[in-house]
Amino acid sequence: MRPLPADFPLGARLAVLPRLYYRLKAIAFRGGDKEMAEQGLLEGLRVIDCGTYVAGPAAATVMSDFGAEVIKIERPGGGDLWRLFSKLPGVAKAELDWCSVLTSRNKKSVAIDLGRSEGREALIRLARSADVFVTNYQRTLLEKFRLAFDDLAAVNDRLIYAHLTGYGDAGEDADDPAFDALAYWARSGLMTGVAGADGSPGSPRPGIGDHPTSMSLFGAIMLGLYRRERTGKGSRVTTSLMASGAWANACDIQARLLNAVFPQRTAGKHPPNPLTAVYLSSDARMFLLVQIDPDNEFPRLCRVFGQPELATSELFATNAARAENAGALYAILQSQFETRDLAEWRAVFKANDIKWAPLPRLDEVVEDEQMRASGAIMKLDYPGVGAIETVNSPVFVSGSVKRPPSAAPEIGADTAEVLRGLGYGATEISKISGGMCEG
Repeated sequence: MRPLPADFPLGARLAVLPRLYYRLKAIAFRGGDKEMAEQGLLEGLRVIDCGTYVAGPAAATVMSDFGAEVIKIERPGGGDLWRLFSKLPGVAKAELDWCSVLTSRNKKSVAIDLGRSEGREALIRLARSADVFVTNYQRTLLEKFRLAFDDLAAVNDRLIYAHLTGYGDAGEDADDPAFDALAYWARSGLMTGVAGADGSPGSPRPGIGDHPTSMSLFGAIMLGLYRRERTGKGSRVTTSLMASGAWANACDIQARLLNAVFPQRTAGKHPPNPLTAVYLSSDARMFLLVQIDPDNEFPRLCRVFGQPELATSELFATNAARAENAGALYAILQSQFETRDLAEWRAVFKANDIKWAPLPRLDEVVEDEQMRASGAIMKLDYPGVGAIETVNSPVFVSGSVKRPPSAAPEIGADTAEVLRGLGYGATEISKISGGMCEG
């Protein structure tokens, strides 16, 4: 850890001591120790979440799950605009603000008015004590508040500066405002790539690109921390919603880059590949069948039907034959699948290693016990409400436990505590927070 600047306040110096203690412990137990595992893999790291909405802040949420101290910077009064999303028309409504429950768990909220010089100085002082700075502000805003990488690297050369953008760092659209629905779902081609049979694009769901993109940023942050371990220096790491969307749609994009010809969807017709298609069971439940190795898997499916001769018929014995007679094969398979209900097919498929998945409604998804068994859904003890459930971050490390999730803080709930730790008094705290906190 580099020496603190000579003008660093005494209170802030004292605040650094616990983090220095944990860093020394991390070095001492670098081989993997039970005590470190119980504390959390990222215990002792301080992360500043200076972002809004989802993709940037969600990367910080993943770090908080593994024990990092995450300080969320919010506008005095209104807070992060993501807090308002669940109030919009046409959006799912619940008693609790599900946006904050999901993305702001485990964090501390500090209200800072960045439009005031005192507010910017407080954030700079906080950045001096931080390991990671996460933001998805547009470049124009970062320049306005003088919070670009060069600005913060000048006061903390070990800082990992994680900047998530909508459209990357270069090009005429680089500074355009972006949401995942625009830059990830629409511009990547995913929206039109999953169009219905009538050709109409599928509508995006909230956060459909933000959360995958947050994992890209999380990976970039960890690479930055790894590089710092080797060089002692911080760095700027980044990704964009568009790049993450392109990675998600990479198979189709790569094929088109090589001038591939795609099968055309037509309303009311059979799918081009009946072995990768949606079918209905006798109780009108939809499921997806996927056979990527049909030479081995299709004969097994035919035996399940009691019709092994289908697999050797000249109509269906090869990929070319199955493509030419796709309509007939689809009709045969559907006639078989509609003879049993989905529960029966589930048992049959599992017993015969048939690759498939149900297409559940959302109310069925949240009741899926595999979601809990896999750790995808976890319990959260919410003050005043009791036990609720939330979605876990999708990263697990053997030998390291995640912290039990805590409720999202109220706007500015931790302002006084954090700023006092940086050496500020009550009057200064009131100015910094726009009068929201008296210190």
